[in-house]
Amino acid sequence: MEHLVQHAVTTIRERYWEPLSLDELARSAMVSKYYFLRVFTRVTGVTPGRFLCAVRLQEAKRLLLSTSLTVTDISVRVGYSSTGSFTRRFTEWVGLSPTQYRKLSLAPGDKREQPAPTETVVPDPAPRVRGSGSVTGVLRTAGTVLSPVYVGAFDSSMLQGTPASWTNASASGRFTLARVPAGTWYIHAVAHGHHPECAAQAELTPLTATVGPVRVKSEAVHRLGITLTPPDWTRPPILSALMDLDPQPMAA
Repeated sequence: MEHLVQHAVTTIRERYWEPLSLDELARSAMVSKYYFLRVFTRVTGVTPGRFLCAVRLQEAKRLLLSTSLTVTDISVRVGYSSTGSFTRRFTEWVGLSPTQYRKLSLAPGDKREQPAPTETVVPDPAPRVRGSGSVTGVLRTAGTVLSPVYVGAFDSSMLQGTPASWTNASASGRFTLARVPAGTWYIHAVAHGHHPECAAQAELTPLTATVGPVRVKSEAVHRLGITLTPPDWTRPPILSALMDLDPQPMAA
């Protein structure tokens, strides 16, 4: 039944600004909404509602970087009827408010109107709790990585929000996440580069990996192997602002 999920994902990506409901997506797949929900969640790792929200926020990030539209206008364009609801969800899932994200990502020479100089806002790690361990491992990739690899411990299988701990590393090398609070986390890694399957693309390809859930225990060291690959259609968009901090490629 994977083709039903792929059809639903295509619908979400093409009509994200519409008030798509679980009932409507299930009807288009001609199955019960309960069966559709189970299959969609099994294939993508998230519910249809969370996938839809991620696609909307990804488009909002693009509009913040490429246009001078106000936050209110952007919230309407991506399907929100309330600017307040949009701003709260964007801040929670991206790790910065829409205004902070726009200021953080402005590059020298940007043709849009530059804001007054301000201190750069960088997403801080989530508050640490008592008792922590560490996660260490080896990064691998079948492609060519041309940017730092950001690795972080997140509380969701989606790459969203603020990590509990993060670091950057070189591809095909070791990484260590120190002081990861005891608990259950997903270890996400992302970089920009080229992959043989995407050789025809002129732009850099995101290379990602997710391992988890990982149960981190206090004072324990957890060892993982992570292989970066291009995301396929089943993966929700990357939302965490941490992964947008350095989009410029390194010298080959």
